[in-house]
Amino acid sequence: MTQPAPVVFLLDVDNTLLDNDRVVADLRAHMTQVFGAERQERYWAIFENLRDELGYADYLGALQRYRVENPHDPHFLEVSYYLLAYPFADRLFPGALDVIARFRGWGKTTILSDGDVVFQPRKIERSGLFKALDGNALIYIHKEQDLDDVAKRYPAAHYVLVDDKLRILTAVKKIWGNRLTTVFPRQGHYAHDPVVLVTYPPADVTVDGVGDLLRYDLKTLIEAGTAT
Repeated sequence: MTQPAPVVFLLDVDNTLLDNDRVVADLRAHMTQVFGAERQERYWAIFENLRDELGYADYLGALQRYRVENPHDPHFLEVSYYLLAYPFADRLFPGALDVIARFRGWGKTTILSDGDVVFQPRKIERSGLFKALDGNALIYIHKEQDLDDVAKRYPAAHYVLVDDKLRILTAVKKIWGNRLTTVFPRQGHYAHDPVVLVTYPPADVTVDGVGDLLRYDLKTLIEAGTAT
């Protein structure tokens, strides 16, 4: 049996380490240029329907479904290339890599993300996050439902979870209790949704941006979780 580490850091990707809202805005602009406004809107309607169905974002899967509806539109190839070649490293939030380096100095650190089996790993690799974390990355369909597997792979006395979704932070806190410090970077559209902010309790630690975590020491982070 692997002895539990004193602390393990679990880091979300989209709108936590990487500005995914900016990625989506760039993709919308590119699709409008390639497909036209009407078909661009249709793609995103398919995307949202597929997300409701699967429980996670599947950009390439939505593009597949778009092609079924438009089998003679050759432009989907250009959009596919655009997605696969996108410069994700340019969309990391300021300080993201520095925070990773700081956390790794304190304990084992890994990505904990949701997503599909092709595009999400591609995003993690091309952003430089995979290399920065020496390949430590977990990608689930619903990560909050796979905490037993997370704990098996990364056993720890205490966890620090950084995520832009209060829903996720609340769900994991209910299961792990004071073994967990929840950290909420207020980045991206989910983090500023007024309905979300009044629906879920505040995280143990709230920061404006992930880079603000450089102001925290390990003792403060752990005590913020154990005090709740």
